[in-house]
Amino acid sequence: MHIILIPVIKFRRSLTFLMILFLSLQAYAQQEPLKIGVVGLTHTHVHWILGREDRGDIEIVGIVEPNRDLASRYAKQHNFPMSLVYDTMEEMITATQPEAVTAFGTIYEHLQVVETCAPLGIHVMVEKPLAVSLDHALKMQALAHKHNIHLLTNYETTWYPSNHKAYALLKSGKIGDLRKVVVRDGHRGPKKIGVNSEFLEWLTDPVQNGGGALMDFGCYGANLLTWLQEGTRPETVTAVIQQQQIENNPLVDDDATIILTYPQSNAIIQASWNWPIGRKDMEIYGLTGALYADNRNDLRLRIAEGYDGFQEEKYQLEERQAPYDDPFALFAAVIREEIILPPYALSSLENNMVVMEILEAARESATTGRTVVLSE
Repeated sequence: MHIILIPVIKFRRSLTFLMILFLSLQAYAQQEPLKIGVVGLTHTHVHWILGREDRGDIEIVGIVEPNRDLASRYAKQHNFPMSLVYDTMEEMITATQPEAVTAFGTIYEHLQVVETCAPLGIHVMVEKPLAVSLDHALKMQALAHKHNIHLLTNYETTWYPSNHKAYALLKSGKIGDLRKVVVRDGHRGPKKIGVNSEFLEWLTDPVQNGGGALMDFGCYGANLLTWLQEGTRPETVTAVIQQQQIENNPLVDDDATIILTYPQSNAIIQASWNWPIGRKDMEIYGLTGALYADNRNDLRLRIAEGYDGFQEEKYQLEERQAPYDDPFALFAAVIREEIILPPYALSSLENNMVVMEILEAARESATTGRTVVLSE
């Protein structure tokens, strides 16, 4: 009996070793960082990726920025070699063969990034909003579908634990059926908060940015609302814009109020470069209570009692687990097919196509002074 069992035991040990080796090699292959190219440095959100801790999930293989002075300043700040910097996308792509790119130039340039990368099968993530116009967005969507690439849009508020907790409480029926949402975003204005000249130059340009505060901060509310409404488009869009700092923003609006109506609810987006204190907050009202996402980590839940009474519960939320805590971790996980975004997720293309419909209608409404009815 012993003579027979010894080879079997050795075989099993060998098989176990091979399985462990295979799984280890597979895990190593899965941990290979995603090769990312950074296109543009003029959007100061680029510090998000340049200053990101090395989590082993992405590798910046090339940077496109023709402004050598800007590139040099950021190279010193973030300790990357100037050998990573190229003048054009074509040069960077040929030299580094990235699997994906992140766009940190003007919003107008987003279309060119997709036109260059999509035919090569290179995935794209852009900073909010998706595009300067619905026309640009439709062209980008067509390219993404034709060439089967992921095209995601990054918003700061996508990573707020407070927004995700509010969503979960709403969907669980905690405050009853949705009736009203108020979203407020903005700050004192680009010039007042001291953005650098390279960013200010295009952020206050109606062509390169598509507008002012309406585009820059109105997109946040449109994105969150499309998510909360599970992709339902508003029936009507009404918008008013103002220019309260003509000396700082002579070519674009710096304050926008957008009213959206849905079949059983409505929403107000207040986007401004005139808030005395920077803010990104949201209020959600249901039939029996309300949710207040005051900032990234703080959330209040109020359940109605009587006429004006309520019970309040406060949440101080921890950061979300990877890859749902970071745009580039999520981007890599989606490309690697480690996760599949649910319909109308905040970063998704379908959500941001609705966002562009809302922004286009808001711009039309503000120009004409009329409510815009979205067609079916």
